Amino acid sequence: MTESPKPFHIVFLLFDGITQLDFSGPAQVLCRIPGAIVHTAAREVKPIQTDSGFAILPSTNFADCPQADLLCVPGGFGTRDVIEDEVTLQFLRDQAAAAEYVTSVCTGSLALGAAGLLEGKRATSHWAYTSLLQKFGAKHEKARVVKDGNLITAGGVTSGIDFALTVVADVAGQQLAESIQLSLEYDPHPPFNSGHPDVADPALLALLHERVYRKTVQDLADIIDRQ
Repeated sequence: MTESPKPFHIVFLLFDGITQLDFSGPAQVLCRIPGAIVHTAAREVKPIQTDSGFAILPSTNFADCPQADLLCVPGGFGTRDVIEDEVTLQFLRDQAAAAEYVTSVCTGSLALGAAGLLEGKRATSHWAYTSLLQKFGAKHEKARVVKDGNLITAGGVTSGIDFALTVVADVAGQQLAESIQLSLEYDPHPPFNSGHPDVADPALLALLHERVYRKTVQDLADIIDRQ
C-alpha cells in the first residue's frame, strides 16, 4: 500500500492591493507538489481586494495559520501598507523562522526586507523597485529568480511561475516540475518583445516610470527611511 505524501504546507500572505497573479500564478504550480496544502493568510478572514477588481477570501487569519513549509509573500501596490504593519511583519518573522523556504514575488521582497529577512542576502524584485532592496541590507541580483540559501525571490508578476517551478524541482524533482509546466502549457511566446527594461522601447520605459512607478518608488523609499 502506497503511503500518502507528507503534508507540505504552503502559506501565501494576502493583503488589500495585492497583485493577484503574484499569488495565483505560483499557487497554480505549487498546489501540485505531492502533499501540498495551500493556506491563504490575512490579518482577518474577510474579502481581500486585489488589483484586478475582484476579491479573494483568505482561508485563515494569522493566529490560526499553520506553520509554513513554504512561505510566499506576493507583491502589489498594497505592499506599502504591509511594510508599515508590525502585526503582519511579525507574522512573517514567526513563519520564516521555521519555514523550509522563504519566498516572494515582485514587491513582496520589500515586505520580507521590512521584516528583517533580507539582511546580507542576494535578492530581486520587480524591476522598478530593485533599488530599494539595498535599504534592507540586500544585494540586488539581476535575474528572474534568485536563490540564496532558503530564500527565493522572484522578479515582477509573471516570474512567480518560474519561481514556483524552481521550487517544485527542488522539492519533488525536475521531472515533476517539467510535467507541471507541460500540463499548464507554460510556453510563453509573447506577441511583443517589451517584457523587460533591457529590451523595451526606452520611451515606453520612461513613460511608465513617469506615470506609474516614480511616485510609488519614492513613497516606499520615504516609508522605509522613516522606519
